[in-house]
Amino acid sequence: MNPTFFGHPRGLATLFFTEMWERFSYYGMRALLMLFMITSAAKGGLGLSEETGGAIYGIYTMMVYMLALPGGWIADNVWGLRRSVFYGACIICSGHVLMAFPYMETFFVGLLLIAVGTGLLKPNVSSLVGELYAKEENAKRDSGFSIFFMGINIGAFVAPFITGYFGEKVNWHYGFALAGAGMLIGLVQYRMTEKYLPPEQIEPEAREQRKKNARRLGVAAWVVGLLVVALVTRVLVIDPVWLAKAFVYIIVACTIVYFGYLLFGARLTKDERNGVLAILSFFATSVIFYMGYEQQGSSLNLFALRYTDLHIGNFEMPASWLQAVPAVGVLIFAPFFAWLWLWLSKRNIDPAIPVKLSFGLLFISASFFVMTGAALVVAHGQKALPWWLIITYVLNTFGEICLYPVGLSAVKKLAPRKFAAQLMGVWFLSLALGNLLAGLLTSNMSNERVQQDPGVMVNLFLFLAIGVGFAGITVFVLSKKLRFASSRVVAET
Repeated sequence: MNPTFFGHPRGLATLFFTEMWERFSYYGMRALLMLFMITSAAKGGLGLSEETGGAIYGIYTMMVYMLALPGGWIADNVWGLRRSVFYGACIICSGHVLMAFPYMETFFVGLLLIAVGTGLLKPNVSSLVGELYAKEENAKRDSGFSIFFMGINIGAFVAPFITGYFGEKVNWHYGFALAGAGMLIGLVQYRMTEKYLPPEQIEPEAREQRKKNARRLGVAAWVVGLLVVALVTRVLVIDPVWLAKAFVYIIVACTIVYFGYLLFGARLTKDERNGVLAILSFFATSVIFYMGYEQQGSSLNLFALRYTDLHIGNFEMPASWLQAVPAVGVLIFAPFFAWLWLWLSKRNIDPAIPVKLSFGLLFISASFFVMTGAALVVAHGQKALPWWLIITYVLNTFGEICLYPVGLSAVKKLAPRKFAAQLMGVWFLSLALGNLLAGLLTSNMSNERVQQDPGVMVNLFLFLAIGVGFAGITVFVLSKKLRFASSRVVAET
């Protein structure tokens, strides 16, 4: 009798705990990252400015999403899914080990390794979940993914409490080390239970091609390694703020060129072009959404540290503990939203894809109106209560539940068949760009500027509230046209 995990293949447990511990390490480190970078060297931090720290944060989170694209290619063409997940976990562990040392050089190399390892592990562990089920087991596969995503949020919820306490209260590098210990636990259990995963079948011809691809990958790794050495030894010096802005221009330019090719050079049918136009609008929606949503790890984390009353009696809780709120929000409210969409669908009043996306933006807008109120409290010389941030994070969670899964599904449905994989990659590029912009906006949280003019912080949150809200209303108003384009394409597929 084959062992099972809640009625699912035993391999689901292997992947559940691997991803749970990977997310523990990711969110445990992310909760500390911005705080560590802007804390003075006298207090054990790096002493960077908010602008520089925000740019580095944006580049890091951007790379996590961008490197998922070559990570998927490497699994398909070099190592396969199982080895890619294993090597990705090893690279993440190596990154955390380096971040545990109190040197700026090892910190940044460690950060790069974590981004590379995450790009290699994240897309492929999800693909392995799908491989556990036969093609006809759609309902069971969906249920399996639901259990899998629960593991993601358990890891994200628990991590800030452990790494946050030791990082902020004891030593920053202890926090980073504990995040790495989580990934090490996940790696060990993956290796011990890997036998429960389905074996990979590789044709002899494909095996030879993989060897060639591995050699090419090795050359690329050497080039990147030499570049990293040049940066660490300061032979090559690059301003993070300049680099972050350059990446914005590069991503925007590549997006314009790619969608221009699809619309005018790919010989698509009229309905396929309508689908691509709809995806382009969803791309812009996603960028705006994540520009606001990812303030959680940057601007809002700084607000928690500097301008929030964190005292519970005589105990001052770490600011990073508030980073656990979004994860517990998903655990509590995601089942409700899943039930709500199903209930509305049975009554033929399920909101169309563009309407759900507009809801996502409007929830983010509402969250920043809340933060505008919190900033006004600070502007009047008081510290804000944690409830301002908790309400903000819950509203952000509602927004993500409305937008992220719906956006993924929409791209899969609307993309022309021969460009489906590419457009899914482009969707994740929108997340990368949104994260990058979120980091750049952190410059408005400069402590010196806020001390001189508390209205700077009010203006930042009000700008996000009005800007994202305007985008949400625009998408809602245009939803009929976008819905028409979507329905035409879906009908054709």
